[in-house]
Amino acid sequence: MPHAWQFFRAGGVDQVLITRGADIAHLRELDQKLWVALACPTRGIDFDTRTLDLIDTDHDGRIRAPELLAACDWACARLRNPDLLLQPAGRLALDDLADNEAGRALAAEARHTLALQGLKDASDIGLEALVERQKHLASERFNGDGIVTPATAAEDAALRELIETIIATGGGVDDASGTPGIDKARGLAFFEAAERLLAWHAQGEQDCGALRTAAQAVQAVQPKVEDFFARCRLAAYDAGAAGALNAPPAEELRAYASQILSLTADPLKQLPLAPVAAGRALPLGEYVNPAWQPALDALREQAVLPLLGADHGHAIDEAAWQQLKALVAPCGDWLATRPAGPVAALGSETVNRLLGCDLPAARERLLALIAQDSQAAPQQGLVNDLEKLLRLQRDLLALLRNFVSFESFYHREGAVFQAGRLYLDGRSCDLTVQVADAGKHAVVAGLAKAYLAYCECTRGKERMTIAAAFTAGDVDFLFVGRNGLFYDRDGLDWDARIVKVIENPISIAQAFLSPYKKFLRMIEEQVAKRAAASDATQQTKLGGWAGQIAKADKALPTATASTMTTPPVSAPRSRIDVGTVAALGVALGSISAVIVGVFGKFVDLGWWIPLAIIGIVLSISGPSMLIAWLKLRQRSLGPILDASGWAINGRMRLNVRLGASLSQTARLPPGTRRQPDPFGERHVGGWSLVALLLVLGAALAAWRLGWLQGVRAFFTV
Repeated sequence: MPHAWQFFRAGGVDQVLITRGADIAHLRELDQKLWVALACPTRGIDFDTRTLDLIDTDHDGRIRAPELLAACDWACARLRNPDLLLQPAGRLALDDLADNEAGRALAAEARHTLALQGLKDASDIGLEALVERQKHLASERFNGDGIVTPATAAEDAALRELIETIIATGGGVDDASGTPGIDKARGLAFFEAAERLLAWHAQGEQDCGALRTAAQAVQAVQPKVEDFFARCRLAAYDAGAAGALNAPPAEELRAYASQILSLTADPLKQLPLAPVAAGRALPLGEYVNPAWQPALDALREQAVLPLLGADHGHAIDEAAWQQLKALVAPCGDWLATRPAGPVAALGSETVNRLLGCDLPAARERLLALIAQDSQAAPQQGLVNDLEKLLRLQRDLLALLRNFVSFESFYHREGAVFQAGRLYLDGRSCDLTVQVADAGKHAVVAGLAKAYLAYCECTRGKERMTIAAAFTAGDVDFLFVGRNGLFYDRDGLDWDARIVKVIENPISIAQAFLSPYKKFLRMIEEQVAKRAAASDATQQTKLGGWAGQIAKADKALPTATASTMTTPPVSAPRSRIDVGTVAALGVALGSISAVIVGVFGKFVDLGWWIPLAIIGIVLSISGPSMLIAWLKLRQRSLGPILDASGWAINGRMRLNVRLGASLSQTARLPPGTRRQPDPFGERHVGGWSLVALLLVLGAALAAWRLGWLQGVRAFFTV
């Protein structure tokens, strides 16, 4: 018989109810087209990250439907009754483990763990016991992770030094305890590099014989020696250049002097090998750059003395240097094939010492130690499996109710994707999600047809960005830059500031008033612009008058002289054009006639006047209300979560009723006594409003009775 499922409908989607252990055991049989989500991220949601990481078997940061099904099957196979997954207690009775191979192995490990902690007679085990066990297991010499540290080879000093060298040259990897060590891959890589280095040295002994050591010593200093003799030649060419060729400028030297100097530091190595002078020989003992002293000592002992004799033991000139290079030239091809890398930099002597002059034996000892550590993996695996089972027993049901269905969200229990609660503009928003990039998130989230405000939240040095859906109230004072307070799921408060807004209707009531508010804003803007223009004009005039007054004393003599020589001219009198007055009268008469005619037609409607008023209002607010109604019907949760990394399978509608529960406006608590506002605005009294309505009613009645025919005839004429 097929499993009988129970469903509930929310958000316009049929969603499965998970109320029995059998529902979890048979979840694989449920058509995935009926799942609400098919994937979710492991970060950015309010859920135990360790549990999510254990379910995320491919470690890609996402949990998909197959991984969740595998976790359900895995847990049900190790429990005596799947109904235990409905009891998120965080503890597991040993008798509740299944009577099969996997269950018996977990029960034996649980008893062993309890015995190690002095709880041999305990009948159940909790996560705290397993965490303590994992700490001890990780710090044990062989912890089953296949990684060996220097401490793992404490009984073998040579092997310990070899492991330390491998970490230093090839990098280490942390074992279960967090200590750097090496795994099999890093060990084999070291031995391969060592084998190439030793083979290269063996080839050099075969091809170069006794010249091998001398050739290496010459190669180590050849660029610097060539540089020294080149500087000496330049000094011979220009005696004044010797000072500049010996050392860098004084400013550079002062900069070096202010630092902690080291003989291996680059600034010292860049200096010449010895003081530069015309025709000077290169000293090999005293008066040389201390950073290169060891290399020059090796050159003298391994190349100069054996090949050129004791006459050149203290210094060599350029001719002797050219002779020395010619002597070791047959080894040039061999030197060109020198292996590169940190292992080759150790040198063959160091590598041979580390390997005990027996590379295969050293490799066998190290691989055996790694294999011995890996053999403890089953023990570690059982402890990890116990932890996984306990975490699934505690968290799996909650994850299913936020993945297969959104029961936790629609039952208002707090979904895992809800980041917390935002307080801003006299209301609270519960539908908030954490986002990584507001710009990228808005591209998809805008399809939700919801009013979204992206807020940057800060708490000390911590920062995060959230997207909050406003589903109640108005949007008159929601704009970029407004500040609020955000409480995360742990109750911690964050400073919140709006950085981006996606505008959409919040309610039909808001859409009804929207045209009138926009009209008033347009009037206010036009009045403000006109006032600003007038103010600028007046300021210009006042500035001109002020300038004239300031220069009045200088202009007075000129004005007096002009009055004496020029006869007075009478100012022209302004005249009012009769035609203009007539035109204005005709225009005002026409406007009055139109107004009276419209008013008359409106009064003639009689008892249809209320319907006419409703029609006028609908003609103004109707389009915006229709657009709002269409968008509110399309408002959904899916695009908001899709933009956050979820894979939402259904159209999760956010209807008006659900939206009202997600955003709540400020309301006074019951029983509140409110004192009058001493600074409140003065409004027209109720009696004045009644009087105005009576006057309008009387005017309409008089018009209907014909008492105002004379007035109509006057304006018509």
